[in-house]
Amino acid sequence: MPLVASLTAVYLIWSSTYLAMRIAVAELPPFAMASTRFLIAGGVLLAIARRRGAAWPSASVWRRNLPIGVLLFMCGNGFVAVAEQSVSSGGAAIVCATMPLWVGVFGAMFGARPTMRECGSLVLGFTGVVVLMGGPSLDGKPAHVALLVASPIAWAIGSLLARRGKGADGPHATMVNAGVQMLCGSAALAVAAIVHGEPVAVHASAGAWLAVGYLAVFGSIVSFTAYSWLLANARPAVATSYAFVNPILAVLLGAALYGEALGVTTVIANAMIVGAVILAVRRS
Repeated sequence: MPLVASLTAVYLIWSSTYLAMRIAVAELPPFAMASTRFLIAGGVLLAIARRRGAAWPSASVWRRNLPIGVLLFMCGNGFVAVAEQSVSSGGAAIVCATMPLWVGVFGAMFGARPTMRECGSLVLGFTGVVVLMGGPSLDGKPAHVALLVASPIAWAIGSLLARRGKGADGPHATMVNAGVQMLCGSAALAVAAIVHGEPVAVHASAGAWLAVGYLAVFGSIVSFTAYSWLLANARPAVATSYAFVNPILAVLLGAALYGEALGVTTVIANAMIVGAVILAVRRS
């Protein structure tokens, strides 16, 4: 049952977070928005864990989770927030779906060389990204597109580190580690917001703040806790299988609710990348 519930969370909720993020960054500065999101989510997770009897994370737990939090939330998520200022939510979801392919690329660094089948999936998936760049879904600023392409690379490395890293122990380890990683990512995002001189969004609408609340509660607290559980208890292929469900639903949500362009290249690229991920994660 935990497996089914966790997969449902990362399949359905994470598909909708791309559109929620696009709504939020339309009025809120991206790094500051993401920092606020993960500050709330990480704080709530640690508070719940403490209430259930978990010990306060030691200095070593913070130190080990720091690079994971920076990779997952500062680079993996923060880059998407910046990119969605000009790139559609559906296009962002399709590019982020390449994450399992990057896991295969970097898996060799962690003792798992990609097979010939996985190499074929990499070629197919990255060809899909090239096709996507010729359509309306990636019709954004070049710098935003570059950050978007870098996002799943950072998320893949962070996921591999999280799977191998030694964080908190005990029955509430998943919640504690997730909370610490989010708070570390929030701090890095706050520094990025200051460095980039992002303004304080005093005139943002209620809709933008509701989107941030949705991202914090459902996109972070619920879904990332489920993802952390999958990383610790399921095969890597199962844990990352959400990547071939999210882009399909995200493209449909963006087109239906936000009027995003749904061109032929978007459909073709989506099919190629989803097919590549299925090829990469299926059993031999």
